[in-house]
Amino acid sequence: MQLLSSVNLGRMSLANRVVMAPMTRSRAEAQDGMPNQIMKDYYAQRAGAGLIITEGCHPSAEGKGYCRTPGMYTLAQQDAWAEVCDAVRARGGKIVLQLMHCGRVAHSDNKGVGVRTVGPSAIAAQGQIYTEAGMQDFVTPVAMSLGDIKQTIADYVSATEMAYAAGFDGVELHCTSGYLPAQFLSTGTNHRDDQYGGSLENRLRFVIELLAAMTAVDGADRVGMRICPGNPFNDLQDDDHCATFAALLDAVDQMGLAYLHVIRMPKIQDNIALAKAHFNGPLIVNDSYSRDEAEAALADPQIAAVSFGRAFIANPDLPHRFANDLPLAEMNPRLLYSPGPEGYSDYPVSP
Repeated sequence: MQLLSSVNLGRMSLANRVVMAPMTRSRAEAQDGMPNQIMKDYYAQRAGAGLIITEGCHPSAEGKGYCRTPGMYTLAQQDAWAEVCDAVRARGGKIVLQLMHCGRVAHSDNKGVGVRTVGPSAIAAQGQIYTEAGMQDFVTPVAMSLGDIKQTIADYVSATEMAYAAGFDGVELHCTSGYLPAQFLSTGTNHRDDQYGGSLENRLRFVIELLAAMTAVDGADRVGMRICPGNPFNDLQDDDHCATFAALLDAVDQMGLAYLHVIRMPKIQDNIALAKAHFNGPLIVNDSYSRDEAEAALADPQIAAVSFGRAFIANPDLPHRFANDLPLAEMNPRLLYSPGPEGYSDYPVSP
């Protein structure tokens, strides 16, 4: 079975091609974004994956969008993540930290006192976000100054350095779902009239500079990027997302990233074909693959691995179940984002 064969992604050697997709689960400590014991248990239980990609982790206090999500900008957070990495490594696993700056997708109730919500332009997203006080309208972000942009790139660099110090095998840039990098790319969210807005070249600039800075920390072969062109989540709109991402990938392809993580959208467009046309490196493909469908996808030599989200929630031993043709347990959707171990780290392994 190809799914269970080894593969290299940049500098990372994976024992199999079953990747755990990044999934926000809202279990970190609410006040300081600290990873905790149940997170350590959760990731260690899933170390049989060829690669674990963590939930989105904000690189600064301003980057936080949701409640109970983890950060990577203090030494205490770094030390807590180091315990997670040690637990995964003790079971033979590999783990990458996904960096996620939410930008305008936020509310002050989910942030520390006085922490700003920022974006490329002062345009509020339509819709609401969950807070511990209930659903709230998205706030209007502060339009980032050139100094803010420089500082945000520095925050990502610092988070990358801290990730490596904590023992992560790599980092992944979250570049979809309506968060800050995608906000800079998209015409609906970026109305700037400086070098970071207007033309396609200018709208690409933030992401390209950001990736260049992250790869400069310790090589591009430890850095991946996740995309989903055309994804309208969090009120993201672009006049021509195919052209935007084609140009972005043409630029990124020259960097030699460890991988490109692509979420397919078969009912809307062929994102995998778009990625293959503009990126020559290895692909991780994602979104609701069955075992057999994933196996068939790996017949394409450019597709190096398949990431699984929901299947890993209720099946911490997913590669073992695939290998032995065992039935998959069903997750409890009611407990996806609730605090505590129930519906998180208490799913059993197969008999």
